[in-house]
Amino acid sequence: MKTFKALSALLSYPSEELQAAIPAIREVLDSEGLVPADLRRGMEPLLSAMAGDDIYALQERYVLLFDRSRTLSLNLFEHIHGESRDRGGAMVDLLETYRAGGFDLHGPELPDHLPVLLEFLANRPLPEAREILADAGPIIAVLAERLARRETDYAPVMATLAALANAASDSPESAAMLDVPDDDPEDLEALDAVYQEAQVTFAPDPNAGCPISRDILAKMDVPMTPARAGTAQ
Repeated sequence: MKTFKALSALLSYPSEELQAAIPAIREVLDSEGLVPADLRRGMEPLLSAMAGDDIYALQERYVLLFDRSRTLSLNLFEHIHGESRDRGGAMVDLLETYRAGGFDLHGPELPDHLPVLLEFLANRPLPEAREILADAGPIIAVLAERLARRETDYAPVMATLAALANAASDSPESAAMLDVPDDDPEDLEALDAVYQEAQVTFAPDPNAGCPISRDILAKMDVPMTPARAGTAQ
């Protein structure tokens, strides 16, 4: 369903193309009716900001929130495997799932990057998409809780995914992840220490975040956004 593409776009690095796509994203969210009404209303501040705010301010907020806060990383396996070898095996399994579904991953995005997963789910039958999303439910519930704590406009988007996955932050798995203190994106020394660890590399620039996936906006009659400056094409 296009709702998953719309949510993927909203969780991607902001661009002028994304700003232009906001009316189409609104239409998809409203017409498919997959998003609970209260959460759809809650998305409106983010949609309005995406449509009207300065693009550089949007990008700065995104980077501060998702790229410089490891406890809010959109690379899902990082929350359960860190940079261990287990993460590599999980990545391989996920890539095989994508390929079995006819989905080829291109560009700098890691397979476990949430917007990439959502793009894949948009091409699967809804029951299957919900089942796969439920597998990541504990992580998504934790991200939703942490975003809500920070009172960010992105919180309703993640809460929508938690609802679609039927996931709650009081599960044992989520509770264990929530025991990890939220990191401070302004603490550059701590951030540098974290990212001096060995990285699991599946593509160029694994920390760069996710530009909008190649056919998310194309399916909404909006040109594909270019990759973030400095990332591999």
